[in-house]
Amino acid sequence: MAPRRGAVWNEEMVVFKVPALIGIAAILACLGAAQAQQPVDPRLAVATQAYAALPEAERKAIQADLIWTGHLNSAATGNFGALTFRAVNGFKAGRGQPDGQLSAAERQDLARLAKTARDAAGFAVITDQPTGVRIGIPQKLLPKREATAAGGSRWQSADGKVTLDVSAGPATEPLQAIFERAIAVNPNIQRKVTYKLLQPTFFVVAGDTPTGKFFRRQALGPTGLRGFSVGYDKSMATTFDKVVTAIADSFEPFPSGPAPAPAAPGAPPVATAPAQPATERFGVGLVVGKELVLTARAAADPCKGLKVGSRPAKLRSQDQASGLALLDVPGLVSGAVPGLREAAPVAKEAVVVLAYDGTAAARTAVALPGEVMSDAVLAPLQPGGAGSPVFDRQGRLAGLVTANPSDKGLIAGVAPQRNHAIAGVAQLRTMLEKADAKLGAAAAGGELSTGAIAEAAGKSVVPVACGL
Repeated sequence: MAPRRGAVWNEEMVVFKVPALIGIAAILACLGAAQAQQPVDPRLAVATQAYAALPEAERKAIQADLIWTGHLNSAATGNFGALTFRAVNGFKAGRGQPDGQLSAAERQDLARLAKTARDAAGFAVITDQPTGVRIGIPQKLLPKREATAAGGSRWQSADGKVTLDVSAGPATEPLQAIFERAIAVNPNIQRKVTYKLLQPTFFVVAGDTPTGKFFRRQALGPTGLRGFSVGYDKSMATTFDKVVTAIADSFEPFPSGPAPAPAAPGAPPVATAPAQPATERFGVGLVVGKELVLTARAAADPCKGLKVGSRPAKLRSQDQASGLALLDVPGLVSGAVPGLREAAPVAKEAVVVLAYDGTAAARTAVALPGEVMSDAVLAPLQPGGAGSPVFDRQGRLAGLVTANPSDKGLIAGVAPQRNHAIAGVAQLRTMLEKADAKLGAAAAGGELSTGAIAEAAGKSVVPVACGL
């Protein structure tokens, strides 16, 4: 299911701040509940541990090589998970055991085949001077280069079957308006949008025409709008699909610092400093009474110190069965406490998850449309979302996310639709009654927009930080 539009606390389609992210349409479209339901292969855990011991540069290099051999349709993030596991096994088919790991000989073979494919395409990451965009260009496949009338750059194949446009300009209208035009049905143009994703700072649209395929990404930044689009003949899809993935993986609309220097053929990967252990874990809480916050146990225990916003907090109680916890936060001021829904939501019911992202330095409030899936919610929650409250479309509290979303399935920082376990209405009511706290019942009303729900309940949703 394609993600629906999110919302800011005050507007339709909302998030306060989100970093510039790479959108890989084909992966985000297929990741989601199905991934969450797949049985865990014990070999995946072993392979994940083995790859974690490698420098980040080498992990990214392996993924980039798998893109070029056509086995990985994702960004080279350095995070090893089920996608890379399957891609490695796809490459190893007929070569060795499907354990998700590469022997030294297999790694060399992968690098050789990927280099052959890159060299055949003439792929090089450049900074396009007219637009300021950093992007990978398959220069042998697209030898024709010219300026566009709008001040961007265009690369084309010699036969005109492939066109890559890079653009930049002022943000004269909201990104959502541009997105709506990009996905609108035009009776004069025969095309089918097969994937669409709108976020506060970028959108991705991909699809088919009777004879071709297209992929477009537009990003909003401090200097305006920058983006790229690719259109190519369907007869080239077998060979060019992986090139489009490599282009999208390389795309930086607002680059900082020098472009990475290409590695010399056969050179060993450059070792990177080991990641520093995390000093904080993040979560979300809901104010349910005077100086009282309801959150997930996963967000609040164990902790050397707790904060809600900038205020010190103390763990009052927790319940292992439901995964819930209550925090005392002296001096906390909040808005109106939301009402609790009487009955549990039904399967497939539309809901809204109010959360904070997990990027530590500048956590930002987000409102995410979701869908109830039995005792879980299907939503694109980032890590740090444990404790996020779930509201039905009438604005009534309907659940609370109890587990911290994993970072293993992120695609260049973007969370796909996945199932997240929730504590339901009955569990919330029981937890609050044990603490002599009670939320008033909320009657059903008319359906509200995501923005209206965020506006009504957003002041009661607070960020939680746990010192480790």
